[in-house]
Amino acid sequence: MRTAFAPATAAVAATLLLAACTAQAGADPGADDGKPVAGGTLTYVVGTDVLCVDPQQAGNGDELTVARGLVDSLTDQDPKTGKIIPWLAESWKVSPDATSYTFRLRSGVTFSDGSALDAEAVKDNFDGFRKLGARAVQAGTYLTGYKAAEVVDKHTVRIEFSRPNVKFLQATTTVSLGVVAPSSLGRAAGERCSRGVIGSGPFTLARFVRNQQVEEPARKGYAWGSALAGGKVAPHLKKLVIKVVPEEGVRSGGLQSGEFDATGAVSPQDEETLRTTGFGLSTRPSPGLVYSLNVNASRPATRDVAVRRALQRAVDRKEVVDTVLSSGYRPATSVLASTTPSYTDLTKRLTTDPAAARKLLDGAGWKPGSDGIRSKNGTRLRLVTVWYGGAGIVQSSLELIQQQFKAVGVELSLKPVPIAKALATFKAGDYDLIVGSSATADPDILRNYYTAEGLDAVRLTAGPLLTALHAQAAESDPAARDRQVATAQRLIVDDAYGLPLYESSAVIGLSPKVHGVSFDSLSRPRFSGAWLS
Repeated sequence: MRTAFAPATAAVAATLLLAACTAQAGADPGADDGKPVAGGTLTYVVGTDVLCVDPQQAGNGDELTVARGLVDSLTDQDPKTGKIIPWLAESWKVSPDATSYTFRLRSGVTFSDGSALDAEAVKDNFDGFRKLGARAVQAGTYLTGYKAAEVVDKHTVRIEFSRPNVKFLQATTTVSLGVVAPSSLGRAAGERCSRGVIGSGPFTLARFVRNQQVEEPARKGYAWGSALAGGKVAPHLKKLVIKVVPEEGVRSGGLQSGEFDATGAVSPQDEETLRTTGFGLSTRPSPGLVYSLNVNASRPATRDVAVRRALQRAVDRKEVVDTVLSSGYRPATSVLASTTPSYTDLTKRLTTDPAAARKLLDGAGWKPGSDGIRSKNGTRLRLVTVWYGGAGIVQSSLELIQQQFKAVGVELSLKPVPIAKALATFKAGDYDLIVGSSATADPDILRNYYTAEGLDAVRLTAGPLLTALHAQAAESDPAARDRQVATAQRLIVDDAYGLPLYESSAVIGLSPKVHGVSFDSLSRPRFSGAWLS
């Protein structure tokens, strides 16, 4: 007797309903109407170094954008409603305690090397994540408690966890859990990063030069995209080329000159210029962890909660948005973006009050010196602040916050770090504050970011916050999970482990001839339906 499959259990469906109530779609001129034209090469430029083209090891947003076209995922997520929809999996069943997920796979899907994408291949992929270990940067955070994958039949696979994993269904929509061919799983991890992988996606990898360029020809015969990713239609483009161009001005100028067809990470300064010169701007708010300064509670000065709370009071988020950013950004009202499930509005806890900040520092024994910077027992209140990547708006934001902190007697020492060293920096913990953000459609990003099971960004120790972060990850009741996530948000803000700055938006600049570019639920661009007029 065949099992009747349903898209989701009531518990998971209720969680997704919350996502549907909070998700917002931005303007999307790249996805306009019109009859698609076949052929052509679309050149898209990104600003962050691309070091790895294996989706299962990719560590930053631009690497994941590169990898998206190479692989398909078990499910997809509608960015407008939050609903999980079929992709490689036609249907699924989730156990009431969220420890067992059974997927029925679409038949007839193949990898670009001709091998079948079946239950055995999916099982091998999930077993392979365990072998990758820490190299599975994003994927590892989704598989908490992973026990085993079982082949039920040729087209049915069951994923088992040793404890509830309520975020897993949403995680199956991500690039990081994209399915690669068994032939790729047999390669060494480093080789997969440098030479790429074979997937079942709408594009294949023809050429990759680290930090320079990726070339992805369209795959002929591709016919199994999700309803959001082109459906049963092969890509209209002949080829997608992705180039790395760190300089914002060069990306914008290249778009205007016709050298590039589309550019990511458009700066606030360039938005108006592109808009008034006939270029499209496609935008969407990014869910997940907002841009924040996260405070290492193991360091001598910031171990004191009074110092951390003083920093929280010193930050003027509105000034940052009004001075440095654009209308596509908004001051943070929690550590989670307002488009994230289980978001709690903490606006009243995030008021700017320099006088209160000075009073807290006075009470903690930090006295102003002749230059206004405070010291205690001969030690200057100088905080090393790490940021990484090439985004100019982050640097400009930090330079303004540097002045805000100086006004209350705190010296902020800015230390840029190459994106390739970001993980090593988190691991070493040699910082007082570190900039962080992460696009994700599940609030478990807080556990992944703040605890030792993930990046351990603030060196959190036992207490109510750690308890709440672990509890929400295992709670299958949506209302109860909401309460735990709300508690975690309040504690992060009240004890100032995180200093939320602003909610970001993905902003893509588009040539007038570019059509059909869309955003996924994490506000990353998709090119499977793109075409050129």
